[in-house]
Amino acid sequence: MTKEKGTGTSIHLDAYYTKPNNLVDLFENSVAKFSSRNLFGTKNKETNQYEWITYGAVAERVNNLRGALNKLGLSKGEKVGVIVSNSVEWFVCANATHGLGGVFVPMYEKELQKVWQYIIKDAAIKYLFVRDQRIYDTIKSVQAEFPNLKEVFILFGEGENTLSALEKTGKANPVDSYKPHWSETAFIIYTSGTTGDPKGVLLHHGNMTHNAQECRETFNITVDDIGLSILPWAHSFGLTADLHCYILGGGSLGFAESADKLLVNFSEVKPTGMSAVPRVFNIIYDKIHLGVAADPVKKQFFDAACAEAVKNRGLIEKTKDFQDLDALVFCQIRNLFGGRLKHVVTGGAMMKPEIALFFSDVGVPTYDGYGLSETTPVITNNSPKRGNKYGTVGKVFKDTKVVIDKSRVGEDSMDGEIVVYGAQVMQGYHNKPEVTKEVMMPDTWNGFPGIRTGDRGWLDEEGYLHITGRFKDEYKLENGKYVHPESIENEMKLLRYISNVIVYGEGRMFNVALVVPNFETLKTDAHTAAWAQGTPEETLANKECTDFISQQITDHLRKSFGGYEIPQKFLYIAEDFSVDNGMLTQTLKLKRRIVMDKYGERLRALYDNV
Repeated sequence: MTKEKGTGTSIHLDAYYTKPNNLVDLFENSVAKFSSRNLFGTKNKETNQYEWITYGAVAERVNNLRGALNKLGLSKGEKVGVIVSNSVEWFVCANATHGLGGVFVPMYEKELQKVWQYIIKDAAIKYLFVRDQRIYDTIKSVQAEFPNLKEVFILFGEGENTLSALEKTGKANPVDSYKPHWSETAFIIYTSGTTGDPKGVLLHHGNMTHNAQECRETFNITVDDIGLSILPWAHSFGLTADLHCYILGGGSLGFAESADKLLVNFSEVKPTGMSAVPRVFNIIYDKIHLGVAADPVKKQFFDAACAEAVKNRGLIEKTKDFQDLDALVFCQIRNLFGGRLKHVVTGGAMMKPEIALFFSDVGVPTYDGYGLSETTPVITNNSPKRGNKYGTVGKVFKDTKVVIDKSRVGEDSMDGEIVVYGAQVMQGYHNKPEVTKEVMMPDTWNGFPGIRTGDRGWLDEEGYLHITGRFKDEYKLENGKYVHPESIENEMKLLRYISNVIVYGEGRMFNVALVVPNFETLKTDAHTAAWAQGTPEETLANKECTDFISQQITDHLRKSFGGYEIPQKFLYIAEDFSVDNGMLTQTLKLKRRIVMDKYGERLRALYDNV
């Protein structure tokens, strides 16, 4: 395989985008094979039980809505939007849209109104589906600002402008599905806008189906698999690793209710697999250790099981001691996840190796992967078939090439910017030709486009990718040394005392950090409980407590970072970063500009009198 010059390609890519190469065929093929099998499970709030709907029943709803949208006049290439969390209705709207050649534009239910307004206008959405009357009224009040928006429909409700009414109309006006070419746009996925307006990532059907096929292949998703859906489908990680991957394999997906009900939902759905951000398992890891520490007898057996597990790593035939302790200790932990969880796919950040190894010892292996919204998203992953090398984000996907560009750091550097060519690379950003030009490569590889990721990393001799930072967030200290704050922040958040953090120091003598402690941990931890029984503000007023946390941070960072990288002063606050207060994106990434707008002055004050 050789690199091709120029943006055009004479190489036929049809062979690479193997069938099913559009999302309509992907779903309809699975319906033909698995019609009577369960597809989606939703918790009924009244009965407190999960209710499941089959592939065939979902297909009937898709067909009905497609007929209604056709009668309304939705044409090929036009946009349909949705403002709702993962649900049967979300998928029905998406597949009905695709079945008419339309483009689907998902938005987060918990989002700022101004972001909804920006996306509706930028994408030129023609028909919009929203969860409830509240969102409906919000959008209708500003509908005059959207010349392309013809109508808004409520997903959950009865009446004229509802999904239910449309499905009845469509049932009386059936229309065959259109089968898009793989190169036709399927989704516009808007990034979270950490540094400005959201950017609409144009992903075609080939991007989505190719990535889903590779995900299914590497994790061998079959009709026997049930996933717990917690990642939003408004992001390509949830779309590919969960939704389309499980549909392709004939599996089922149960919708998690919320982050604080995950453990309950685990016991109800009993998943065999799931996708998550590492933070979810960091929290569970911490809860397990805190719970064990509170009971000396449990801790004795727990420590013995962990020690024996280390001895058995890599052994095919486990020792009798391990088997006995596994049945006594680790079996109980597996039961927290429903007792059937075979694997967890993690992305967005990297799982700490010691935590990943712990869950592997327990019998719930985690597999780190890497990707971007712009790459549908998966570029590399660890998996049962590819191998699992802790501390890396795995090997490169099929029909993908990763190049380490050292032009920004020098040829003598081990790492550089990660550049990706492949079947999953986006078409560009909607309505942003200049921004598109900045990130897309001027050449192709095997006919596939390439993109600069903005991330820094290197490939080892076995082909595993290591992530070392982000160029976008990189800055220089006063002494000229470069700092990658995200790497330091991720390491700090592995401490059980820390909930969130931001590191600052551009142009300064040293780094400082804004820290949000984990107040629940402080209340229950033996080292800090005496200081933390009051309000968060009272806890932070106790200098012994904050000094203890500062020392824990410093000691921890010394193991991995140079002295110039370790923050020398700390600002502690009680308000956590969240999606609701605008400091985190929907995928829990830090919005640095927003945090600095609010706390920058207080952070900079840490340098006074230096």
